[in-house]
Amino acid sequence: MNITLDKTDSFVIILFFLGMVVIGIWSYFKSRNSEDYFVAGGKLPWWLAGISHHVSGHSGAVFVAYAAVAYTHGFTMYMWWAFPVGIVVIATANIFPVYWCRLRRNYHIQSPLEYLKIRYNLFTQQIIAWSGALLKIFDVGAKWAAIGVLLHVVAGIPMTEGILISGVVTIIYVTIGGLWGVIITDFIQFIVQVVGGMVMFVLVVRKLGGIGSLISMWNKLPPGHDDLFNSPYTAGFVGVMLFLYFLSYNGGSWSLATRYISSPSEQAASKAAKLSGILYLIWPLILFFPMWAAPLILPNLKTPSESYGWLMLKILPTGLIGLVIASLFAATMGMTSSDVNTVSAVITRDILPVLSKKFKQDRKALLTARITTSIFTAATLIVALNYEHFGGVLGLIVNWFAALMGPTALPLLLGMLPIFKFCDSRAAILSILAGIVTFIATKDIVFHSLALSVGLPTMVSAVIFIGVGSLTKATPVRVINLLSSLKGKEV
Repeated sequence: MNITLDKTDSFVIILFFLGMVVIGIWSYFKSRNSEDYFVAGGKLPWWLAGISHHVSGHSGAVFVAYAAVAYTHGFTMYMWWAFPVGIVVIATANIFPVYWCRLRRNYHIQSPLEYLKIRYNLFTQQIIAWSGALLKIFDVGAKWAAIGVLLHVVAGIPMTEGILISGVVTIIYVTIGGLWGVIITDFIQFIVQVVGGMVMFVLVVRKLGGIGSLISMWNKLPPGHDDLFNSPYTAGFVGVMLFLYFLSYNGGSWSLATRYISSPSEQAASKAAKLSGILYLIWPLILFFPMWAAPLILPNLKTPSESYGWLMLKILPTGLIGLVIASLFAATMGMTSSDVNTVSAVITRDILPVLSKKFKQDRKALLTARITTSIFTAATLIVALNYEHFGGVLGLIVNWFAALMGPTALPLLLGMLPIFKFCDSRAAILSILAGIVTFIATKDIVFHSLALSVGLPTMVSAVIFIGVGSLTKATPVRVINLLSSLKGKEV
């Protein structure tokens, strides 16, 4: 399946990338130091933080893997991804966003992992920092490769060119502009994604016969497509995903924590979370509608993951294809650039000072930050360009990252809550190891329950974290002071 791009389509795509570069150059003048570079000086407006949190929470996988589930299983795609994410983010809007903001204000953190040295110890912080940073190289590389595959399929753009164009442009605006560059481009990418998604929505509704198709369509789809839970995506699976999203979207995915850390006030951080949650509840209903309708427009499709690409070919007139392709770029670039910026903060603030004393009082911290960002991004592009050589290994590493997110996020998130004040470094380290061992031990086991298959490593980690923590008799004063400061009390 190759869509032929005419001059108008190509112009739209080129204009999109030029816009990203211009924003990066403009953002250069907003970053005077590492605090500006990594956390926007703590001055990020709530509405920008909320939109960026939303955009950074999903990638081009929405148009490939999620589109496949929507094609084969229907509405349940919304129920196990967008809906629980929105509920979790809104329900915790007055907790974790506030805590992250207070950590920056009280402890001057620029990386989500900086506070772990106080909460647990340096060794625990380094375990989480090193494992997360190394695995993120493969995770981000896999996202570049995914957008390369998608663009090659739907637009005939060679894999190498698709990866390099999106990657190099991202290097430019992230390295030059820092978080301001990421945030502003996130906003532009969100606008592009909304316009592209609305175009697809309107044209699909028209193709199906008008506004009435929003309801009548469901009676024409295969059985089960209008069910809230369609096996194997059961209520139990959604429950497991709800817990994983609780960890990920509140800061277990480091880049999402940065949106709250960068907020000027606790109220702004909470408002940002609520905006992101509302967007997750509403926008996917429009974005996914063409994917849900795809079986009626493209019946008996052999490769469901190509459904969105085929829809573009079937629905879009010449000239609008470039806009929607730009929205595919935008979805992935928003997530990858956020990851790159935050992981660079972890490397610069948490790892380098431990490796060498000269980085503890680095007079050229901003230059170090830019060098770290460019090197890390280049490493992810190398992985993406050589994805075929990794073969199953790349897939394995990506799966490892997914499995490790829960175990490494548990001590990061639960460590902020007073109820878990007895959970010390021993509980944190053992819970992480238990999650890894569980994943390795069960990765070749075929589970009849998808919920158990996905959630078991995190479940085991949670049990170990709480169980080992309950054996601790006393809590260090520094931890008590830390938790008191998060609750807004004087220490």
